[in-house]
Amino acid sequence: MLILVACAGAGTESGSGQPVHHVNGGFRNLDPDFARASGWIRWTFILRRSMQSLTSPRRFDAPRVANDGAALRMQPPSTTLTWVGHATLLVQVDGLNVLTDPQWSDRAGPTSWLGPRRLGPPGLAFEALPRIDVVVISHDHYDHLDLPTVKRLAAAHDPLFIVPLGLKPWFADNGMTRVEELDWWQEREHGGVRFICVPAQHFSQRSFWDANRRLWASWVIVGREKRLYFAGDTGYFAGFKEAGRRLGPFDVAALPIGAYVPAEIMKWVHVTPEESVQAFVDLSARTMVAMHWGTFDLADEPLDEPPVRMIAEIQRRNIEPSRAWILKVGESRAW
Repeated sequence: MLILVACAGAGTESGSGQPVHHVNGGFRNLDPDFARASGWIRWTFILRRSMQSLTSPRRFDAPRVANDGAALRMQPPSTTLTWVGHATLLVQVDGLNVLTDPQWSDRAGPTSWLGPRRLGPPGLAFEALPRIDVVVISHDHYDHLDLPTVKRLAAAHDPLFIVPLGLKPWFADNGMTRVEELDWWQEREHGGVRFICVPAQHFSQRSFWDANRRLWASWVIVGREKRLYFAGDTGYFAGFKEAGRRLGPFDVAALPIGAYVPAEIMKWVHVTPEESVQAFVDLSARTMVAMHWGTFDLADEPLDEPPVRMIAEIQRRNIEPSRAWILKVGESRAW
């Protein structure tokens, strides 16, 4: 989620022959009804929450387990999934170690003193990571693309960064060149594993002037026998069913469940826990993994509410509870 609201960005129709989600100078969502709240509503929300974070910050300790990374560093790697926090997952598949939207900083913002403060430490110390082969980025918001973290990863591990269109120049400007950018439905193979860029319903922005100039995406990771869907950040949309039809069924769908109140701001760009469960069904996934909750205080819902609502929806739909994972921070499971 972004802490700044822009007044300008991409928006006019692209030329003929371009994909429909391309516009002059950037990108757009495909749902014709997609609409952001007014700038006044968003600014009011941001200013109110900024004051709250200074005067009466909320505190929350998500359940966690100790993880020193020793099992994750064993060779060859097992097939495991570890929740580091927020949208950061360590995915081990077919001998590769893959990170999603890595965030190890104390704040999700443009500086070390601006932006939502982390509610608890990452579930795995940066120094405890195994060799990182690939990093996938869903979009450019500060809680998903953290400059200090990706620079540390580039220096310590030299991974391949696989990113949506428009982000390669940003990485180059920050000294990172081992980067490949993909459009929706394009794919790249690395180490025998396929990385497929798929649509999401969201937006991009890191300043007042660059709204929607870089693409946003979800990712599908396909190994020899395993298949994982990583949503990144998204509202509920028809793209879940399309991804399930074209690339499913999935062994795991990692889906966001937090940052959905107030609805007038969040409804188009963040799923509710109930919508996340519907996405899980749409994707034809065997197991749902909750993420994007309990790490940064980004919205108005109670910080402990998202998993409660998710489990209630799983029960309401008579889905086997073992298929819905709410990992503790730092927890690893075989998938």
